[in-house]
Amino acid sequence: MPAMADVARLAGVSHQTVSRVLNGHPYVQEQTRLRVRAAIEELGYRPNRVARALVTGRSQLIGVVAQNTTLCGPASLLAAFEQVASAAGFVVTTHRVNVLDRESITKALERHRDQWVAGIVVIAPTASAHDAVDTVPPGLPLVMVDGDPERSTPLVTVDQEAGAVAATRHLLEAGHRTVWHVSGPPDWFDSAGRIKGWRSVLDEAGAEVPPVVPADWSAASGYRAGQMLARMSEVTAIFAANDHLALGILRAMSERGRRVPEDVSLVGFDDVPEAAYFIPPLTTVRPDFDAVARDALDLLMAQFDHDLVADVRRTSDPTLVPRASVRPPR
Repeated sequence: MPAMADVARLAGVSHQTVSRVLNGHPYVQEQTRLRVRAAIEELGYRPNRVARALVTGRSQLIGVVAQNTTLCGPASLLAAFEQVASAAGFVVTTHRVNVLDRESITKALERHRDQWVAGIVVIAPTASAHDAVDTVPPGLPLVMVDGDPERSTPLVTVDQEAGAVAATRHLLEAGHRTVWHVSGPPDWFDSAGRIKGWRSVLDEAGAEVPPVVPADWSAASGYRAGQMLARMSEVTAIFAANDHLALGILRAMSERGRRVPEDVSLVGFDDVPEAAYFIPPLTTVRPDFDAVARDALDLLMAQFDHDLVADVRRTSDPTLVPRASVRPPR
């Protein structure tokens, strides 16, 4: 099998430069990085992870704790992190839990520690999951994704509040007097951030703040909320906490004879792949899951080098994606 020295010789660089490229070091010129990657591909070089672990004192294995769910946000974050970690030369092992509670998260963390992982990423966007993080020993690098903003653990998240602000402001700027909100589950930090952003825009505009319509993340829950809202003639604009809720609302409005966007304008959140094919195509908020994944890996690697303070926060701004589901009120 080819060795690292063979890669260095073919690329015309030092052994140390090849090592920096393999470890995702930021201070390597892009032209050099591309030349090393080309040599690796040509030779079919594969790093000896055991040898590297003996030299560096840590494994190339990263543990992830995530919910066993197909919800767009957590599933997209997990997929994005696995991709960026793999590109940086790490192997990701994931423990999925059915319930985001202290017992389940603690057991998953213990399994990762038994595997001697280099660090752990926890995708746990609910309040019930966070006490378990206290069981992680101080020396083990840890990053929370979409976690509790009040904790001192390094945190990476989408700016939920900013996304809700953009959605609500878009509806007000279309001419609607107020915006109703169908929320996600109350114990999710994502849901709380979106409620906060929605309310702040209405308060700033001096608009009436309707009561929050509680729901979970499912289309069925959105359908039930939509059935109630469809009976209320004063409802002309709705911000749904995710696109699946918006899908359920669309069906309820259609069954009640209220057209979107002619009678009711609607904005979702997440920009699921199907959102552009709803009838009508759904205006929504698109989180940058790739940016969150890159930030999570960056904060984890910073802890490998012992240059990260505990309470670091990184947020990525989502983007409003206007489509055909918003129109000025009649």
